[in-house]
Amino acid sequence: MILHLYFARRFLMTFLGVLGIFFVIMLFLDIVEQLRRYATADASFFDILALSLLNIPQGVYVILPLIMILAAIALFLALARSSEMVVTRAAGRSALRALVAPLVVALMIGVIAVGVGNPIVASTSKEYESRSGALRGRESVLSVGSSGLWLRQGTDAGQSVIRAQSANLDGTRLTDVSFIRFGRDGTPTQRVNAKTAQLVPGAWALTDAKQWFFGTGVNPEAAAISHATFSITSTLTPDQIRDSFGTPSSIPIWELPTFIKRLQTAGFSAQRHLVWFHVELAQPLFLVAMVLIGAAFTVRHQRGGRTGLMVMFAILLAFVIYFIRNFAQVLGENGQLPAVLAAWAPPLAAIGIAFGILLHNEDG
Repeated sequence: MILHLYFARRFLMTFLGVLGIFFVIMLFLDIVEQLRRYATADASFFDILALSLLNIPQGVYVILPLIMILAAIALFLALARSSEMVVTRAAGRSALRALVAPLVVALMIGVIAVGVGNPIVASTSKEYESRSGALRGRESVLSVGSSGLWLRQGTDAGQSVIRAQSANLDGTRLTDVSFIRFGRDGTPTQRVNAKTAQLVPGAWALTDAKQWFFGTGVNPEAAAISHATFSITSTLTPDQIRDSFGTPSSIPIWELPTFIKRLQTAGFSAQRHLVWFHVELAQPLFLVAMVLIGAAFTVRHQRGGRTGLMVMFAILLAFVIYFIRNFAQVLGENGQLPAVLAAWAPPLAAIGIAFGILLHNEDG
């Protein structure tokens, strides 16, 4: 037990050291980038520093697997260099048993990162976008394609498709907007064009609207009605609209299951968010895989010039697994792979490969 606590403490301190080094380096680089980006803006150094501190958590969270593999390599190289692993084997402990403590620490770090770090990253990312938008003077910018901005909502009466030419920052005010409403059988029932549409609790408030009705024997233009103001029932919320245009990483993981259900109820595609949710749940296992990969190439006693080669192999394999995970995530978001398979297969495969290498080195 004492030996496990010793290895756990060594690995935790190594991980925190590597994390601190990357944090400082990324902070300085981000400060330089923010100074360049807002050189013409009326921003003080403290504003730039605040932006960097808000932007760093997201960057560190993304490279957490890289930090984990480097921490594992540093630990096992240090243990091999001091012959502590040789002494451990001589005492009757196998290398696999010695890995239990670092693996448990990596699993705990992953759980904390997902449960605590993920909401923090989501919050700081939103605050960073808000502050950076204020410094740039952009108060009414939202992602709009060449064909406009598209939304979809569902009510008991049927589905509605919304197209707007532009929108404000949180998507609650649309301009040059069109609503096409469908009945329960999927056929279009009416169309409404408006100059603006403001989302209020439970409805869209339209101005300068014109309404056309579709039906058998009905002339839509002859039966069209103009309204100075008009209201259309809606189940959408500001957070739902804003988050549907952003990345799933902007939503805390604790809110993702409810948000996915709301998206599906409103008629949105929740595939991206579902894949991201499973990827986040699999993150602790992926960090465990990084530790195993580092151990597979560096846990043995190092001799001569093979140390650098083994470190290179470990980092190369880690990057390959990381690329495969991202590729599987893209396939999952496109619907070509089930969300569970896209998220859980890469870390499980990496753990299997690393265990195979370890068993071959130890008992092969």
